[in-house]
Amino acid sequence: MTKHAPQPISIFDPRIMRPALLDSFKKLDPRTLWRNPVMFAVEISSSITLITFIMSLTGKSHEPAWFTGLVSLWLWLTVLFATFAEALAEGRGKARAASLRKTRTEVKAKRLKRAEFGSPYEIVGANELRKDDCILVETHDMIAGDGDVVAGAALVNEAAVTGESAPVVRESGGDRSAVTGGTEVLASSIIVRITANPGETFLDRMISLIEGAKRRKTPNEIALEVLLIALTFVFLLVVANMSPLSIYSVKAAGQGTPVSLTVLVALFVCLAPTTIAALLPAIGIAGMDRLFQKNVIALSGRAIEAAGDVNVLLLDKTGTITLGNREAVAFVPVGGHTEQELAEAVLTASLSDETPEGRSIVTLAKQKYSQKLEVLPADAENIAFSPDTRLSGVNLGGKQYRKGAADSVVAFVGNLGGNIPKDLAGKVDEIARAGSTPLVVSCDTEVLGVVNLKDILKGGIQERFQQLRSMGIKTVMITGDNPLTAAAIAAEAQVDDFLAQAKPEDKLRLIRENQEAGYMVAMTGDGTNDAPALAQADVAVAMNTGTQSAKEAANIIDLDSNPTKLLDIVEIGKQILMTRGNLTTFSISNDIAKYFAIIPAAIISIYPQLNALNVMRLASPYSAILSAVIFNAVIIPLLIPLALKGTKYRPMPAQKLLIYNLLIYGVGGIIAPFVGIKGIDLAIGLFV
Repeated sequence: MTKHAPQPISIFDPRIMRPALLDSFKKLDPRTLWRNPVMFAVEISSSITLITFIMSLTGKSHEPAWFTGLVSLWLWLTVLFATFAEALAEGRGKARAASLRKTRTEVKAKRLKRAEFGSPYEIVGANELRKDDCILVETHDMIAGDGDVVAGAALVNEAAVTGESAPVVRESGGDRSAVTGGTEVLASSIIVRITANPGETFLDRMISLIEGAKRRKTPNEIALEVLLIALTFVFLLVVANMSPLSIYSVKAAGQGTPVSLTVLVALFVCLAPTTIAALLPAIGIAGMDRLFQKNVIALSGRAIEAAGDVNVLLLDKTGTITLGNREAVAFVPVGGHTEQELAEAVLTASLSDETPEGRSIVTLAKQKYSQKLEVLPADAENIAFSPDTRLSGVNLGGKQYRKGAADSVVAFVGNLGGNIPKDLAGKVDEIARAGSTPLVVSCDTEVLGVVNLKDILKGGIQERFQQLRSMGIKTVMITGDNPLTAAAIAAEAQVDDFLAQAKPEDKLRLIRENQEAGYMVAMTGDGTNDAPALAQADVAVAMNTGTQSAKEAANIIDLDSNPTKLLDIVEIGKQILMTRGNLTTFSISNDIAKYFAIIPAAIISIYPQLNALNVMRLASPYSAILSAVIFNAVIIPLLIPLALKGTKYRPMPAQKLLIYNLLIYGVGGIIAPFVGIKGIDLAIGLFV
């Protein structure tokens, strides 16, 4: 068995670089760039300097043409570097989407007249299928669309979607009935009810989301953008007032020249938060791409950011903390009944049960107790399991066979006027305390015994919960088991708390209580009964092996169906927030060095005393301004790898993390421009 999660794609891969470079020029279109207001303002500024350059060439400006020309060139490069950063991030997504498109082939489907084996069918193209159509999928057939298995069971190869080469079982009933279009049936036959129209399948959504075509700005991203626009507007007002101020100062001092339009534009661009504005779109897109590398699909950027702030994690036990398929390991009779009596009754109650647990009961009854019943008579009435009654069974020959939770069966038998064996409670408690699930069996007014259903924990689950705990996240296990069983499994899995005998409304109530207390709640689940709670949670992670309704209610889907993957989701969410904050700090800190470079150079002819502020000892006013403009441009491509990779998350208290990042990106943001601008000034001095 092998698994190949999507590998990181290098930003230097020519397959990404070339299209990204072409797209970066296309993004210079004002109709596209206006969505990034700060960079749109820089593009306008670049156009103004282009005009001043033309004026210098025609002798209508007193500034040298080489100076206005280079300033204009580097301002345009500033905008181009910004669009290139976004195009590069999108390019990685497009490369992944292209690989997914290759997995799609034109599939033919056998559309059934009726949803049953043996029914006549017609051959149609996958694009002709519509929601609620039923199709027959046989050995080596490709599944033509997303759907639920309504009959049969089969081995399915889902490598095209999950990267997992080992086939998985997909069967009707239970929480493993969902199938994805483009996967292949390796053995047996199933009937699938289509749940998505063409263009709306899971694979289509994956491609669209990975490409970024439907990426919307998150609330935090919008808030930061508002701040950047406000800062840009403030700097625009400051620069706009410098022109009349410099004209007045020339008249008052009787020397010097007013600050030119080229210098004012250069000052505005250098003081505006161009670095973070240029990298902001790339940070969000790259975050979703890093998540995809973990085999996780986020249906919105909002969900990833919310994951970074999660306080409480609700975990469904079955299929999440445990492997999901509980196995019947023993029949325990009570009230003087024999194991054979119990085996016969529970086999009758379970023959129509399509769940893995029901099938394991049938297997145990036949293998250990030599039960021969294969098919229920035609007059048998099947009683399906309900989360409310927590019972299932069959009515046959005037008898009512039931199996289910202990309290539910006791209540059912009591309502019929039956007596409860004295040793039942002891047997139930004994099984529950061992961490197994007791399933009580009855026939009419008689309780016959208990089935021991064994839960198996997923490997490494305790270690992952310890990591979540160190990050300040409380884990709560949710299960329909009785409190004794739930407590035993919770202790073994090392979760912080548990909710036993949980019904769908109990899950909803628990989520709402935590949200009202101010906590961000995340939940993982895979069953239909998880769907309402998933829809309510701030971060809802559905397992890809789960039902269609669970995946539709979620905002994140884990292709590996590993619920502990939430740790990776949380880290990536924190990475995005930290990267955005760190680069914002770095961008604003940069301005200090630019003050010392541009402001003295702009008005030194009026006030020679301001030469004392030239702490970097820049060669000339023209060289100082040009050095600041060049540094402001080149820092963007230098930070692109950091924006795409994200700053490393370190599990530590928030206060220590804040101080650490301020020292690196705040102090670093102050020092780096002094070094960079001086270096560029020395390089310019070699040519000018």
